[in-house]
Amino acid sequence: MMDKQTIDFYDSQVEAYIDLIEKQPQDPTLPDFISRVPIGGLVLDLGCGPGHCAAVMREHGLQIDPVDASVEMVNLAIDTFGLPARQAFFSDINAQETYDAVWANFSLLHAQASELPGIIAALHKALKPAGILHISLKLGQGSARDKLGRYYSYYSQPELKQLLTTTGFAVEDIQTGELSGLAGDLEPWIALLAKKI
Repeated sequence: MMDKQTIDFYDSQVEAYIDLIEKQPQDPTLPDFISRVPIGGLVLDLGCGPGHCAAVMREHGLQIDPVDASVEMVNLAIDTFGLPARQAFFSDINAQETYDAVWANFSLLHAQASELPGIIAALHKALKPAGILHISLKLGQGSARDKLGRYYSYYSQPELKQLLTTTGFAVEDIQTGELSGLAGDLEPWIALLAKKI
């Protein structure tokens, strides 16, 4: 179950999050992800936030299923972009070969590390054969709360690659970088693009 304190934070910080999104450029991994999904393909945006990435996917001819644990973020995605967003938690993933792709962009870092293997396995089941998974997280070790009280789990590149491989994914691309979030700290991130095999 996603951390309640983290959900409460996002519910209360909608305006600050909007400001942050507007100041940052488009996620550099999004265009490549979109190019790998067939036109008209169905994408699960897991942790859609205000819906900015889902809106871009829709502009490129994709069908989107945007979900977020924060009801305020869901409402923002609906009001701002007219998206079919809905509230859902990581534990709610129970689809079977439904999605052409999953976009889990800086969302699963809020899950307990012990829960991540089960979530990745559920996403594997939810994807159609040869479906695409994008997952981005923060690099590091262990778990901690940031100065805003949000819960984070940190991972290394080798353990993430091994987790995806053992779950039945072929990792096709890995990108890393640094990003300053709401807490204002510059932190390293990793994004992995994998295909269901």
